[in-house]
Amino acid sequence: MVKAADIGSLIILTPDIRGGRARISGTGVTVRRIVEWYKLGLSPEEIAHEIGHITLAQVFAALAYYHANREEIEADLANEKDIADQLEAAQGGAGHKGS
Repeated sequence: MVKAADIGSLIILTPDIRGGRARISGTGVTVRRIVEWYKLGLSPEEIAHEIGHITLAQVFAALAYYHANREEIEADLANEKDIADQLEAAQGGAGHKGS
């Protein structure tokens, strides 16, 4: 008989790994990373294939965590975007010179 996976063990938070962000257990893949790809239009199957070392069940667990903790993940995504915007502004559009 096949042993069923403990769904609650698929996503973990460890304060000193990945800034304490929720991640897939046994990996460095954060829920945020899965959500970013999902929001770009990738299916769970495509995400599992692209990352390669995670299972489809792990992708669905990450998405379930996201939907159960949407405010937390969305705040993290917004904060990351704000930081990126600030860094880009500080560079004064240096990456666009010569265009």
